[in-house]
Amino acid sequence: MSDVAPSLLLLIPAYNEENRIGPVLEDYAEYFRQHHPGRFQMVVVLNGCRDNTLGVVQDAERRHACITHTEFPGAIGKGGALIEGLKLAPLADLIGYVDADGATPPKAFHDLVQAVASSPIDCAIASRWLPGAVVHHFQPENRRFASRLFHLFVELFFRMRILDTQCGAKVMRRQAVESIHDRLSLADLAFDVNLLYSLTRAGFKIREIATEWSDKSGSKVVFNLRTSLNMLLSLVRLRLIYSPFYRWLGPLRPVEAWLYTQLRAPQPVRHSTSTGDATVSSSGLPPSRSGPRDGISAD
Repeated sequence: MSDVAPSLLLLIPAYNEENRIGPVLEDYAEYFRQHHPGRFQMVVVLNGCRDNTLGVVQDAERRHACITHTEFPGAIGKGGALIEGLKLAPLADLIGYVDADGATPPKAFHDLVQAVASSPIDCAIASRWLPGAVVHHFQPENRRFASRLFHLFVELFFRMRILDTQCGAKVMRRQAVESIHDRLSLADLAFDVNLLYSLTRAGFKIREIATEWSDKSGSKVVFNLRTSLNMLLSLVRLRLIYSPFYRWLGPLRPVEAWLYTQLRAPQPVRHSTSTGDATVSSSGLPPSRSGPRDGISAD
């Protein structure tokens, strides 16, 4: 990367976030206006919102030229929203994402940006479990237990030696995103594992960075038996994708689709072999878009 400050694209997936996303957009827009000399763009990917999240985002757009959005009427899941958002990778040198709840403050996300921009790594991820991490408010005990149990399954299946795959703040180089985008298929909360394992398998360098983080109330994620089974199903699916047996499992696709439906989880994304485009099989609804403004373009 050159000495010129890299352009940065920040994706924020949002599902019914009218009560939390407004201050997050304001804080990030102001922080990066003051601290990032390169081009900066935020794209909110609205995913099946039934509240006034769109109105809150549009209000922020009127105050900050760096903010725009794209909207999908169907509920395509956090992972599905990010898979769609990552199609915009050609617009910037660095592409990252954070959760809409503001658990990761702008300074902590900027640490990831600087780590990638100043070193030969390809992806920096925030970690709440490294020494030096500052966690102001911990998750409830049941969520922490579920998180650590999920981590054990991730390590058992994939052996990436990453302490915190699920913290919702990551930054990647454009080349890394473009190289592995067609390997991203998990539209649910296991998306992060899909992303990191695809990067690892492709030979890209990942570094965990101790972060600052705070649990926020109002989470849309409820950890129960159904959620746990959904996450386990997605891990098994990802493990099979990278196994020599996956090509023989085509006849089981209807069973897979049925299981995701029964768990009320977003269906995996299918990538077209002819165009490389992704589609979400659970909904035939086309996206309604307000695309990135002309202020940012491919270098």
